[in-house]
Amino acid sequence: MKLTIVDGDRNTRVGGALVRAGSRTDRTSSDGVAEILVPKLRPLTITVRARDYTPRTLLEQFGRRRATIRVYRPANQWPLYGATPSRAQAQTHIRLRPPFRQVWSVGMGTLIEFPAVVDDGVAYIGNARATIRAISMRFGKVLWRRDTPGGKMASSPAVFGDEIVFHTMNGWVVVLDRATGHVRWRWYVGSPVESSPVVRDGVDYFGAWNGRLYALDLRTHRLRWTRELGAKITSSAAIAGGRLFIGDYGGRVWSLSPTTGATRWVAGVNGRIYGTPAVAAGRVFVPSSTGGTLTAFSTTGRYLWRLATGAYVYSSPAAWGGRVFFGSYNGVFYGVAASSGHILWEVGTGGPISGAAVVVDGVAYAGSFAHRIVGVDARSGRVLLRFGHGHYVPVSGNGMRLLFHGYSRLYAVEPRIVARR
Repeated sequence: MKLTIVDGDRNTRVGGALVRAGSRTDRTSSDGVAEILVPKLRPLTITVRARDYTPRTLLEQFGRRRATIRVYRPANQWPLYGATPSRAQAQTHIRLRPPFRQVWSVGMGTLIEFPAVVDDGVAYIGNARATIRAISMRFGKVLWRRDTPGGKMASSPAVFGDEIVFHTMNGWVVVLDRATGHVRWRWYVGSPVESSPVVRDGVDYFGAWNGRLYALDLRTHRLRWTRELGAKITSSAAIAGGRLFIGDYGGRVWSLSPTTGATRWVAGVNGRIYGTPAVAAGRVFVPSSTGGTLTAFSTTGRYLWRLATGAYVYSSPAAWGGRVFFGSYNGVFYGVAASSGHILWEVGTGGPISGAAVVVDGVAYAGSFAHRIVGVDARSGRVLLRFGHGHYVPVSGNGMRLLFHGYSRLYAVEPRIVARR
């Protein structure tokens, strides 16, 4: 029996992978092929392990003597809102840049305010009615759909092992089986939740409208701890350097212990915080919706700088390459120096920007209420792309394709090969 092991995103063969079929093992050659002698063709449990890839185990129904198995690099995935627990909104391993061509699109039925998350070749996305879909990144096929009766949703789900975790505006944490979409269990918060999950060591951290911050153990289904912060929370939590950061409607950014919830420091900005802090290179960047500003602190709580836009800043910032990117309701997409807040470039988008900025492969993206997505060279400010669909957050994806988010439709794109003269 010949087994070919392929990188599921890049479609390249994986050499040196350890393949186990039943009690027999082999390593793939440089062309990604392992040969294992099986006395009889029958269903076998196959396990594949390769350096820098997520181990994969599956039951293969062998009716022939050849099979292809896809494995995936964790570095090329997008398993939660913001790409990483620091919520820097920058995927530094994916190498996909404009110009793009559209490969497929799927309608979501209604508004998609928050982006899809992607892992092991499948995108998971919820719409405003709390309907979750699992979509094949290769084919655009809806693998399963799960409706939440009476539910509303204003956040992204998160991947946790073989489960999908999401929060609803009617106060539930819902955990689904990744393969089938079946509900495994639910936990009642009792207050609307807009925070997208951030899962660290099996614990889901999130805030709620009731002003409380929660640490829910996804393994035991019990609270590790909860804290009253005193004001409505819509911000998602960011985790970096052993600290948790979150903003509230009282205009405060909190730094807390993920283990106990104890306060490390708390600081104020000049207006309520709707969006999510981004943490990068020892700094925390905090948007203020009513204040219309972006404020920077050190991760130890020292005030660094503030940039005013004169309009609401709902947009969660992205941090990459010593720069910070965010949008304002004045319709301007900003690239600023992370060290000083000095404006490096500005790009008009034609409409208010509400969703998070995102950086992939040196390109900063923003969606606007002008129903388009703009892609800007993060260093120079040169516009590289204007995509004719958009609204809130612009982009997520994996190492194979990016996902552009329209008002109610998801678009998969990949680089278009440009002929050289």
